[in-house]
Amino acid sequence: MDDVSTQDVAAWRAGLDELFDRLAGCFGRVESRRWARAYLTGLLAPVERKNGWQLAEAAGADDPTGIQHFVDRSRWDADAVRDAVRSYVAQALAGPQGVLVVDETGFVKKGRLSVGVQRQYSGTAGRVENCQLGVFLAYAAPQGRALIDRELYLPRSWIDDPHRCAQAGIPDERRAQGVLTKPRLAEAMIGRALEAGVQAGWVVADSAYGRDGRFRAFCEARRMPYVVEVPVKQTVADLDGRRRVDTLIGRAPAEAWHRVSAGEGVRGERVYDWAWATLPAVEEVPAGFVRTLLARRSVDDPTDIAYYLCFHPDSLGREEVVRVVGARWAIEECFQAAKNETGLDHYQVRKWEPWYRHITMAMAAHAFLAVTAAMDPKAHAGWVASQSPRSAVSWR
Repeated sequence: MDDVSTQDVAAWRAGLDELFDRLAGCFGRVESRRWARAYLTGLLAPVERKNGWQLAEAAGADDPTGIQHFVDRSRWDADAVRDAVRSYVAQALAGPQGVLVVDETGFVKKGRLSVGVQRQYSGTAGRVENCQLGVFLAYAAPQGRALIDRELYLPRSWIDDPHRCAQAGIPDERRAQGVLTKPRLAEAMIGRALEAGVQAGWVVADSAYGRDGRFRAFCEARRMPYVVEVPVKQTVADLDGRRRVDTLIGRAPAEAWHRVSAGEGVRGERVYDWAWATLPAVEEVPAGFVRTLLARRSVDDPTDIAYYLCFHPDSLGREEVVRVVGARWAIEECFQAAKNETGLDHYQVRKWEPWYRHITMAMAAHAFLAVTAAMDPKAHAGWVASQSPRSAVSWR
């Protein structure tokens, strides 16, 4: 950006100082705080790979010993840093329109020593790969979005191998919990955000979470509105049994479909045709709330339809629910930016605690960029540049 002034740079540096003031108390020793600042600054530096050597070079160190000790062996709590990052993002971005977005991303790895690694499907790669899977929670608001929590998924091949878990530094109490599925990890992160007082109006997730009845019940028990994608074979309760969502949507009258934008995307407005129906209250619904079924149909290919189950106050209109669907893509943008800009996937650690430490510091760096972009138009410009049986459903 050619019009960036020294005053702009000074303001951004002051913003970084403000963030680190929040984080400093998480590091008990002066030396740890010094390396934490160096690590954070290195993750923000314009270096190709945010590995030990390049982070050390960005910090002015002769070798990566200090950086490696900071992430591997020094005494500090990554969860305390996570809490500080979440508070920082919430203070800057949170509001009643805020959306908590859940998704996972894959980290492709070689060998079998990296904690949690196995051959499993990675949406990042679009195929089965030897990889780790991290489940993340993002906060998306009209003015910006950032990652605020993370959990590493542990497959059964790890949980059933105590020796392997011990070698990777997995805490005994975590292994004792057994296999925690991705929806259970998501519930833990959403619960932490709500208990911390983060203001949010919605939860959004894809079908890996939406098809899980326990996940939806978790949100409903907390009166937390949601819009979750579900697979085509998902069934919902009707007056005389259960029906597939595609069956119900297939019966939608022509006038039930409305063309609405789900918000701005990288290629302009994301315009789709939408059908929205109220589901019958066969199963108990909290007072003032309603369950609805939403379908998104491609304008160019009418056979391309996505399905969503929704839970929200009955007073809401179609445009608000569609807006929330559009917020789902925010976490993909967070992943891309955090990997490209702050080295989310550049780590060379193999054990449990170092994984959480690197990921959390990369989230802190990404949060700084996101909050700075939300507050400063010039920074925002640079950020963008970088990145028919009878049915009781009632059509709305």
